Amino acid sequence: MKIGILEAGLLREELTDRFDPYPVMFERFLRRAGRDLEFMAYSAVRGQMPASIFDCDGWLISGSRYGVYDRLEWMFPLQDFIRELAQARLPLIGVCFGHQIIAEALGGKVVKSDRGWGVGVQRYRIDKRQSWMRDQPPSIGLYAYHQDQIVTCPESATVFSSSEFCRFAGLSYGESIISVQAHPEFEEAYERALLELFGGSVIPAEVAQSAAAEMDAGAKADTQLLADWFTEFFLSHEPGSENQRLEQTR
Repeated sequence: MKIGILEAGLLREELTDRFDPYPVMFERFLRRAGRDLEFMAYSAVRGQMPASIFDCDGWLISGSRYGVYDRLEWMFPLQDFIRELAQARLPLIGVCFGHQIIAEALGGKVVKSDRGWGVGVQRYRIDKRQSWMRDQPPSIGLYAYHQDQIVTCPESATVFSSSEFCRFAGLSYGESIISVQAHPEFEEAYERALLELFGGSVIPAEVAQSAAAEMDAGAKADTQLLADWFTEFFLSHEPGSENQRLEQTR
């Protein structure tokens, strides 16, 4: 099964010599599940969009330093692409900015939240079990790095994960689209690098320090679990699968 990764953001120049670009992070993350997936990257942020929604079997939209409300030129064809995928019921996952732009494309609203920054390892309740969840723990831990939040949930979306800080942390749209606000593809070293680089400037120093202290004390993200979940979601839509046959009959 081929997964198209739509790159919506680029690493900061200060980090490019130490960390891989986001498509590589996602490929490494999904390969943790040990399943048979192929990957193709498209730099949407540079205006490089696929010719067709059928160029890959499934799609994933990455995070970004930009906000959906910036309404940059490259975001409009990306939103059109999302709506095409939704209409065709092709599998799509959105992460952070990807989570937000899917919501905007399908009728929601995103703002720079007055709740401030969510960083470090954040815990999220699992409010509604999804078919691709082999296990359903009461909550999961994920690395987060965001101030923007969805404030109006699209009518077609169901909330499957939430927290006191982030009401719409995980959304599903029927059986074909899921999205999460946090970053399951981040590794600890990258999250720490963000806190060190932007703590005291972009992020309030006390917020960054508190997040780093929690990680020092042993807070960990459920990276493997999310890799298994995301991969199971994609493979449930693999050509010839039961889920894919059901979608074709609708």
